[in-house]
Amino acid sequence: MKPAIQDASARQHSGGPSPVPGPYAVVSVTASVEAEIAGLLDRSTQELRRAWRQLHRTGPPLGLSRDLLIRALAYQLQERAHGGASAALRRRLQSLASASAKGALAVDTGMVPKAGTTLVRQWRGHTHTVLVHKDGFEHEGQRYRSLTVIAERITGAHWSGPRFFGLTKRGCTSLPAETHQ
Repeated sequence: MKPAIQDASARQHSGGPSPVPGPYAVVSVTASVEAEIAGLLDRSTQELRRAWRQLHRTGPPLGLSRDLLIRALAYQLQERAHGGASAALRRRLQSLASASAKGALAVDTGMVPKAGTTLVRQWRGHTHTVLVHKDGFEHEGQRYRSLTVIAERITGAHWSGPRFFGLTKRGCTSLPAETHQ
């Protein structure tokens, strides 16, 4: 029988000295997790179910295929070794799930620009350029947390920033179409 899936988080966050000092400790944990994940493929379905019970203190959901069982166990190994979703992300996902269950989900995330992207918008004869940073936006040498604040500064009225800069479907359709004659 194969060894039980080890708790990688205990190895990584034990508080004691790492068996391999420096940046090699992370590589060691990663290599160990990768080896454990690769070993999942060689296990029987019964062994995978036992591993699930060890991790979750209950059996796997009925009808869960072998492939999904392996994927779920692999995810758990990675999450324990490298950390899971942040508390903020878990709250956001929970609120989206609740809204979806109630049928009240009307989310259009639009396009989320990557850091380094430059947004350009013409407004009343002036060209406005915004540089996207990973933690906000830069317009005319000043940093802002949201595009909406920038759009309000430019127009003097309340605008949705993503809509103003054409990052949503609705914003794109509100721009005048070019006519070719």
